[in-house]
Amino acid sequence: MAMDIPPNLSRVHLMGICGTAMAALAGTLQAQGLRVTGSDQHVYPPMSDHLAALGIRFAEGYRAENIPADAQLVVVGNVIQASNPEAQEAVRRGLPYISMAEAVRRFAIRDRYSIVIAGTHGKTTTTALMAHTLVELGADPGFLVGGIALNFSSNFRVGNGRCFVIEGDEYDTAYFDKRPKFFHYAPTALIFTSLEFDHADIYPDLAAIRRQFERLVAGLPREGLLVACADDAQVMDVAAGAPCPVVSYGHAGQAACRIEGWRATAEGCAFETVHRGEGEGGGDRLAWRLPLPGRHNAQNAAAVIALARQLGHPPPAIQGAFSSFRGVKRRQEVRGEAAGVLVIDDFAHHPTAIRVTIEAIRARYPGRRLWAVFEPRSFTARSDRFQGEFGAAFAGADRVVLANPFRSDYSAGKARPLDSGAVAAELRGRGVWAEACGDATAVLARLVELTQAGDVVLVMSNGGFDNLHERLLAALRARQEPALHGARRA
Repeated sequence: MAMDIPPNLSRVHLMGICGTAMAALAGTLQAQGLRVTGSDQHVYPPMSDHLAALGIRFAEGYRAENIPADAQLVVVGNVIQASNPEAQEAVRRGLPYISMAEAVRRFAIRDRYSIVIAGTHGKTTTTALMAHTLVELGADPGFLVGGIALNFSSNFRVGNGRCFVIEGDEYDTAYFDKRPKFFHYAPTALIFTSLEFDHADIYPDLAAIRRQFERLVAGLPREGLLVACADDAQVMDVAAGAPCPVVSYGHAGQAACRIEGWRATAEGCAFETVHRGEGEGGGDRLAWRLPLPGRHNAQNAAAVIALARQLGHPPPAIQGAFSSFRGVKRRQEVRGEAAGVLVIDDFAHHPTAIRVTIEAIRARYPGRRLWAVFEPRSFTARSDRFQGEFGAAFAGADRVVLANPFRSDYSAGKARPLDSGAVAAELRGRGVWAEACGDATAVLARLVELTQAGDVVLVMSNGGFDNLHERLLAALRARQEPALHGARRA
């Protein structure tokens, strides 16, 4: 929906302001001199803390009176339904309203060179690494990342350069616009990381999702660029429909930017790229070091290498940018260590993401017992859609603790709830110690009881998980105190 926006806009209200993209938009609008208000519910860090640090106040819960009397525009997050009291109030008052994605296009991307990172997996880390690299290279980009980029303690940057880097989500835009959000971002260059089934609440099958990516790729400008993952057959099939040049990357032998010799290091990983073809860097072999663990992060880095080189940046400068990259909050983020137990937070919620995250943490901390702790929270994860895939996804861990699905709000026969107990039973059949424990408090109790010094606890959820990470660290410290007092007495 394209609605008229007041020419002298100064006051904007955001509904669903604590979403990652909405919080970034709020900061962007404030940086442009607008007064920003908002509302949300069931809020949790890091976005709630991020907004507080920016000085952006928001109401918890949705009420008609949350929209200020002098508001000139309402931005509607995709969690908002038409029945929301604030959505109804905006209509009643005749206020212009637009989606978050459309607001990003109008107020942030505008007519800049739009670099969009899309795909089922790896979007956030690749977006953050691309943005950080361009900043370090002096390109002064704007960006919007689906998580807090640790180098900036933020998930947005206005920038004055010609490039804008943004994470492109295939989820629908708003209750009044059912197109995927990434169409609004009008990419000039597109990094396409992967294509698997996800978002079971809006897509019936993989074919329905693929059709959206086919439209996205087909809509690229002829002078644009597609950087496509050669390790994913679905991606490469879709890439064949691109009207612009295509540069492939990955571990596959046919990749134009081919990864070889990947190995884990104490800092993260190291690998080489071999560049095929007559274009930029054709025929050269380059060595890279990345302060992130996992083969999948080498893929993410190769995508950035391929695009940055196409933009004319030299490899030594790109490596220099990689060396200072600190990652993204909630992506393999170390939250702390207590009683000798290391606690790591990750956003993984799809079986593929869970599998590669476990592999990365295993390689990063060899010889330590690895606990995989999971809250099925997204609609797809807490449904039975991946009931058969989760067992294999968790099989690389030494111990697995599963919470029950976050909630069971399945309607219109779309799905049944995931059976966490059945997943645990399958894992035990594979020889992996596994339990289904109920809620976060029950999970916490088992971890406090059973973890030992030297263990690594990988906590995975795309929500707050009832603050399990900090509660576990606090409980482990409390568990350690009696032992310390006893040692002092001895």
